[in-house]
Amino acid sequence: MFCLTQFIDTLSMSALLSAIPALEASMGMTEIQSTWVFSGFRLTFSSFLLISGRLSDVYNPKTVFIGGVSTLGILSLCAGFVYTTVPILVLRAITGIASAMTIPSALKLLVKVFPDPLEQARAVGFFAGCGAVANMGGLVVGAMFVQRVSYHWVFWFVAFAADFRKPKGAKWKSLDLVGVGVLTVSFILLIFAVTSGSTDAGFLYWETLLPADRAAIPPRTWFYNNFSVLLATALLPSFWWSGVMLPLGIVAFAASCTGSLSRIYSPKWIILTGLSLCMVATLLLALGGGKPENYWPFVFPAFVLGSAGVMVAFSHTNIAIFQAAPSSMSSTVGAMFNGALQFGSAIGLAAITSIETSVEATHGGSHEYAGRAASFWCHLQEQSAITYPYPYSDLPPLLSHITPPFVVINAGPKCDRDQMGARSAAEAWRQRDKAERVGKRKREQADSGPIPTRTTRSKTRTH
Repeated sequence: MFCLTQFIDTLSMSALLSAIPALEASMGMTEIQSTWVFSGFRLTFSSFLLISGRLSDVYNPKTVFIGGVSTLGILSLCAGFVYTTVPILVLRAITGIASAMTIPSALKLLVKVFPDPLEQARAVGFFAGCGAVANMGGLVVGAMFVQRVSYHWVFWFVAFAADFRKPKGAKWKSLDLVGVGVLTVSFILLIFAVTSGSTDAGFLYWETLLPADRAAIPPRTWFYNNFSVLLATALLPSFWWSGVMLPLGIVAFAASCTGSLSRIYSPKWIILTGLSLCMVATLLLALGGGKPENYWPFVFPAFVLGSAGVMVAFSHTNIAIFQAAPSSMSSTVGAMFNGALQFGSAIGLAAITSIETSVEATHGGSHEYAGRAASFWCHLQEQSAITYPYPYSDLPPLLSHITPPFVVINAGPKCDRDQMGARSAAEAWRQRDKAERVGKRKREQADSGPIPTRTTRSKTRTH
């Protein structure tokens, strides 16, 4: 069900690529308006990921997941009956919010369903692979519907695949609405490339004033082992996909099934291997392209190597980032990871457009390959800056026999793997978790007022 949701979310974007000409002809859209069919969805999707992640961590993730999937199905069903421009743009924007509610909650539930590190690595990799398949499969599905019936069935297909259920009511707790609101607005402005540094600084300062259990992004999140490096790496996959090509679905899905390699090799070297393959692919595209005879010796190998490399880096970055953070923060971490993907996509599109336009203006126009080649060289420099040197602290491979899961990986300095076994590490983890629960309970009691005391009568016994 979780992988199906990832498939539906990606399919709702890629399938519409084939339906855009039919949408423009049926609704009388301009080229700019048709662009907002995608841009509106992506803007709201990326902006509301953090809200979804924090809701899934603070409340029941199952409630957020079912509510998001059901809303996605209802909105897609309604979009299939729309014949005018403004309502379809509004529905697509709201659909982005519904889709944002499904991804972090699905990742949270995946972590709970597969607590074993090795099984979790496989599940997260398969989850990522479903997005790669939908990215290419959506083009085929959308084209079939447009060719055989009508573009309306693109929306209805998503609606029928969604699961309509009414989420159960959840007990509302305190949530950092100010922090979430400020960060959401900042991310919207960031997508538009007009955000100011003072807004982000104000958000970070506000988060330091709140208890960790109430903050939208607790400041300690940035200090998890390798978290910041992995978040920066998350910018690369969508940057490459947006600026270079759509991934080859079969190759990308096969690469996503490499989660079990985490048991044999360190995540650092697996991610570096994926990034290196991506660099080779970008180099091939920069050197050979623009001519039909260069397709098989240069372009096709670049597509295969690039799809495999980016998907390996994406899948194992996804796996490693959940190892870096405790399971209680999995939804927020997943939201930040997916937000970085969207941000990388926006950067990639902006960089490619700017470079191509400037180079083509002085090198023969858009029918020449010089502008595209210059964008590939830019990609190569950006990948090299992150890949070598890669500031990732080397971690040992996953061990599936450690009980409970995350004991060695997430316990940090309190559970040194070289000094204590799995049993003592598990005990240290339980003691730390118990201390956090007691502290949280005391803070809640302090906020609710004085604790009522209970008096007892002393009993005397007569002999």
